[in-house]
Amino acid sequence: MQLRDELLNSLMKEAGSKCKMVVSGQNYPALLQKLIVQGLIKIEEMEVVVYCRGEDVATVTKILPKAIEEYVAIIEKESGVKLEPKVTLNGDRAKDLPDSSNGGVHLTALNGKIVLDNTMTSRLELVYLELMPSIRAILFPEAE
Repeated sequence: MQLRDELLNSLMKEAGSKCKMVVSGQNYPALLQKLIVQGLIKIEEMEVVVYCRGEDVATVTKILPKAIEEYVAIIEKESGVKLEPKVTLNGDRAKDLPDSSNGGVHLTALNGKIVLDNTMTSRLELVYLELMPSIRAILFPEAE
């Protein structure tokens, strides 16, 4: 049982290192934009603060207006309502996401009462939990 857990943990660490390759790729700004848009759709609030890693601040600053524009267009298309959300980037660099988040964003609303974690690490954990039964079946087939 312990060996099984160690193998699954090493698989998770390897997947985390692959995430680090994604954030250094040229498509990372587009991914960040999609993560922000998805977060805005899920959080459903008009005033949102976006948090990112310190090294992503310039990229997020650049793509944030496009992400807001895309979000507004999606909501208008789906509901006919044109929103004017106030989405800002966290100004306190001490509250930047840690490097261990492997990139991505946190979105908060209502003074931090609503938090949406859309980091690469949180997404990896979600996929891992959803696929856990399949991963176990592949790695540890039951003896017949």
